[in-house]
Amino acid sequence: MIEFVLDGRSRVATYMQLVLQVKQALRVGLLRPGDQLPRVREVAQTLAINPNTVHKAYRELELEGLAEGRPGVGTFVVNTLAGPSLANQGELREELVAWLRKAREAGLSREDIAALIDTTIRADFEPPAPQDLAAPADSRGA
Repeated sequence: MIEFVLDGRSRVATYMQLVLQVKQALRVGLLRPGDQLPRVREVAQTLAINPNTVHKAYRELELEGLAEGRPGVGTFVVNTLAGPSLANQGELREELVAWLRKAREAGLSREDIAALIDTTIRADFEPPAPQDLAAPADSRGA
């Protein structure tokens, strides 16, 4: 079962942090259709937040077709975000854990590692600028 963690420094709304954590768990296969999400009361007490915040997160997941509330029973996962690459994630995770250990040994802080990963992802996955897509100029000056 998923255990929620809140980042008090984040500018992301509390309910959305919960939604994003469920989506991450769905992407990596930690949550699967049929799994029950923690009860609203438990989440609210554990995180010291208003139960309405948890309700709002669960409603958002329902609207996105990822969860379904069953009165008197709880909220259950009904869909997944895991793609065909899920089978490869185990080995990649092991490599990532080894890399993170190496980064810590090199003196990088959690924030340094996050910044390095974030900037690398942005540079590697963002589409090229329109000027980079233009056909190369004719070198003969035509």
